[in-house]
Amino acid sequence: MTESDSTTAPAHFILSRIRAEVEAGQCDRVITRFPPEPNGYLHIGHAKSIVLNFSVAAAFGGYTNLRFDDTNPAREEQRFIDSIREDVRWLGYAWEHERYASDYFETLYEYALHLIDHGLAYVDGQDADTIRAQRGTLTEAGVDSPDRDRPAAENRDLFERMRAGEFPDGAYVLRAKIDMASPNINLRDPVLYRIRRQHHHRTGDEWLIYPTYDFAHGQSDAIEHITHSLCTMEFEDHRPLYDWLIEHLPVPSRPVQIEFAKLNIDFTVLSKRRLTRLVGEGHVAGWDDPRMPTLAGLRRRGFTPASVRNFCNEIGVTKSEGIIPYGVLERQLRDDLNARAPRRMAVLRPLRVVLTNFPDGETEWFEAANHPQDPGMGTRRVPITREIVIEQDDFREEAPRKFFRLKPGGEVRLRNAFIIRCDEVVKDAAGEVIELRCSLDPDSRTGGPRADRKVKGTIHWVSAEHAVPAEVRLYDRLFNVPHPAGDRERDFIEHLNPDSLQILDGVRVEPALAEAAAGDFFQFERLGYFVPDRDSRPGGPVFNRAVTLRDTWAKLEKELAAG
Repeated sequence: MTESDSTTAPAHFILSRIRAEVEAGQCDRVITRFPPEPNGYLHIGHAKSIVLNFSVAAAFGGYTNLRFDDTNPAREEQRFIDSIREDVRWLGYAWEHERYASDYFETLYEYALHLIDHGLAYVDGQDADTIRAQRGTLTEAGVDSPDRDRPAAENRDLFERMRAGEFPDGAYVLRAKIDMASPNINLRDPVLYRIRRQHHHRTGDEWLIYPTYDFAHGQSDAIEHITHSLCTMEFEDHRPLYDWLIEHLPVPSRPVQIEFAKLNIDFTVLSKRRLTRLVGEGHVAGWDDPRMPTLAGLRRRGFTPASVRNFCNEIGVTKSEGIIPYGVLERQLRDDLNARAPRRMAVLRPLRVVLTNFPDGETEWFEAANHPQDPGMGTRRVPITREIVIEQDDFREEAPRKFFRLKPGGEVRLRNAFIIRCDEVVKDAAGEVIELRCSLDPDSRTGGPRADRKVKGTIHWVSAEHAVPAEVRLYDRLFNVPHPAGDRERDFIEHLNPDSLQILDGVRVEPALAEAAAGDFFQFERLGYFVPDRDSRPGGPVFNRAVTLRDTWAKLEKELAAG
């Protein structure tokens, strides 16, 4: 890992359990896997799984495989594989082997024949709706298929013909023969194979039948000698099937499945189906839209790998479901960038200021620290001229008593420069303020006789002559309620935050930001943390606000929690 962070995983029940197994001699080397489906982009919930799998294996000197669960060719694309690789690398992890479930299609097929030959699987000719209806309910046992007692030889013949393409899609499925009266519905003769005439991104048109996730996953683990298959809690009820298949197949190893609570975070959605809808319906500008909880979106917005890893470590690993405030993730980013981000000045909504006693046509240069707490980051030269721009919000013509920024007759210090006094307010025909005419105190410069003169306000600014025009995109939470998907009576789309993106075109930034490049990050003084966007062009930088300086949603969240 290239950034300082909490690289040692904090203690949790999975680490404790594996440590006990290692100490008891039940496990020589810990091997885990991260098994994404290549049918979408990874999101912050996947980051929790990535950090857990890689950190657990590393804690015991083992390794982690990246395995793509490519058993559903209808939804899988190479671009998703590429994005997943990039996301895992971005988080700072290197996998030992890159594998695919499709690597094992032939072996899985042989395993299916093994079950058939041992009377543990059968070919069912019923349609999907009938099979679903026969599974029963949580209080009623399932109903045996009329094909359940089909002879093994006939099942083998049908299954081989399924592979050969003799039957149309949906004509037959292969089911495990377990227990239709089991209290666990997952053991009521689950489907193992389906006929699907779909082109596969790796195997082409070689296969006409594809294994289900439940059949492919555990056996792929065993083939790779995975010792611990770490899954989220929704797979807890699938564990008996996972173990049943491992027990009844001639697999080379016996992995153990352990479940943990998945990540839930407020003011967003993590359902791949809902994220796909946001993209497909144009509510966001793609999978890497900086408002999306995808790792690609977080990366583009300005989140750092260290902040995401530290977030995952902070929230911990438990079996109990909970909802993590989005502010926890943002705090980790603030903490990371506060220590490492160079300081720069930018004016988002400019108001022109003329310094009436500054020589016309001249430029004065000030030395400004790149980081107030880190002298090692050095300094930069900041120009000032007769005309500067300040934030519109830093001036009030009718100022309240505790307004310590600029007002008629009032004084403020320009950061890194000198004190100015507002002498005149210039308005247009409509009565809008278009310019302030101010005088400077020349003795209040650094090194001047009154450099330590105190005024209550300090504001940032940019030289109008040297300013670089820029676009700034202010991102906020994508939804305006904490649980947008929690109200079943309403469509989650109704909860989209109309202010989740504001685009500012007239921004002016100091010259040091002209050459900002992808991967840079800055604190715009008094405004927040910003990063250059990929849409930047020479002479026209575009900056994304990664996070504000303070948690502006904390008060609202408390009010919502209080009802």
